[in-house]
Amino acid sequence: MEASSDRQTSRDPGFVPGGAVRATTMPLAAARGTGKMAALTIDDGPNPGETDRLLDILAAHEVTAVFCVIGQNITATGGADILRRIVAEGHTLCNHSTSYADMGTWTRSQVERDLLDNLATIREVLGDPAQEVPYFRAPNGSWGATGEVAASLGMQPLGLGNVIFDWDGNDLSEETLTNNLRAAIQPGAVALAHDGGGNRENTVRAVATVLPEKLAEGYIFTLPRGGVPDADWTPEP
Repeated sequence: MEASSDRQTSRDPGFVPGGAVRATTMPLAAARGTGKMAALTIDDGPNPGETDRLLDILAAHEVTAVFCVIGQNITATGGADILRRIVAEGHTLCNHSTSYADMGTWTRSQVERDLLDNLATIREVLGDPAQEVPYFRAPNGSWGATGEVAASLGMQPLGLGNVIFDWDGNDLSEETLTNNLRAAIQPGAVALAHDGGGNRENTVRAVATVLPEKLAEGYIFTLPRGGVPDADWTPEP
């Protein structure tokens, strides 16, 4: 099911949509392309330390990812500078709400207010009132009305895809997260790791190990389906 990305509700008539083309209300969790194509998504940042090290790793291997950013972390100490670096280095942004709150039971108006507030924070920090934020991912994977609202704001709902179970901080060992990430990055998959919301040192180490392995196997890292224009993609029914 599609939702118009330029539909206006009670929001500012000068509102610039997030940039997704033909956004669907249902979350998508597949990478673009065929063969050894995968998408890497990073949730819950920006986070001084872990996000910076992830960016270093990605830059060293010339890989871009989707960073799903949270407003309270953007406005926290160091967050704005990291967000600017994320965009400057060619990564794609995803609206991950203003906080970690579960939005699954929220009304449409509550969801819209939160998504608009986070979008405004992102654009204000970047100094660009038209900055593209073509994806939205619901915190905790709890969707409720969020998919419909995100699509109406020009943001493609992004499904969880293949998770590596790193949301409990460092409770899982580096070895376990490394193996989980190896399994998550498969042809056509969207792989989900975290750079914020807890201690993510073992996640960073896992990415440092697995990314060059997958590149050596011939993988190419691309965007998830939906979001920014893609001539080879058509929305699902």
